Amino acid sequence: MLNKTFQFDFKDLKLSVSRIEKGIGYNDGQDREIVTELIVDIFKESQEISNIKAQYTIFQGAQFDNETKSVEINNVSFHIKKIVFGQIKKSDSIAIFLCTAGEEIGIRSRKAMQERDFLRGYIYDVIGSEIVEAAVDMMQNELEKSVISSGKKITNRYSPGYCGWDVAEQHKLFRLVPGNYCGIRLTQSALMDPVKSVSGIIGIGKNVKMNPYTCSLCDLKDCIYRKAKER
Repeated sequence: MLNKTFQFDFKDLKLSVSRIEKGIGYNDGQDREIVTELIVDIFKESQEISNIKAQYTIFQGAQFDNETKSVEINNVSFHIKKIVFGQIKKSDSIAIFLCTAGEEIGIRSRKAMQERDFLRGYIYDVIGSEIVEAAVDMMQNELEKSVISSGKKITNRYSPGYCGWDVAEQHKLFRLVPGNYCGIRLTQSALMDPVKSVSGIIGIGKNVKMNPYTCSLCDLKDCIYRKAKER
């Protein structure tokens, strides 16, 4: 078992105001001057309040059950369902990952919403989502670089709650992460706190590959991977 942790600086993520605008739903050429001013203000603020952490733990000898579409990691069975199973079944090891943008940006989003400043609250929310996705991209890139010297590759990342994988299995996933460097807590219903956090698995092996997300096979419309693909 190999565990690695990361602390990212906001500037490492190479986020831009235009990316946040696209995340909100603006297209190039649309008039958005007033909103852009607010985005720039919150964007600068977010650089100071983010506490961006990530970690992954690699488990050797993953066991796959084609009949139940499940994978056993360190004697813990995950019923990952057909779509995820099909993408990682050729893996010989599995990385479990956690990543968070920290709790302050979520706190400020909720506070703005409670004060009925819905636009500000929404912008905090979008920036928080973009931070954690950019951070987990960096973590995944580091994982890929660490295995490539041994002739191995990685798959896409997959999270509980997507592609039919029951979000409740997040409890089992968290039990396998040593130390929980990211400091993410789980509610009884398996929601993460800080809310701007992500967890999941990545397959590793000589016979795996990173495929485009199979969004056409999944009926979850409000999905971070679908949104990223559509940009």
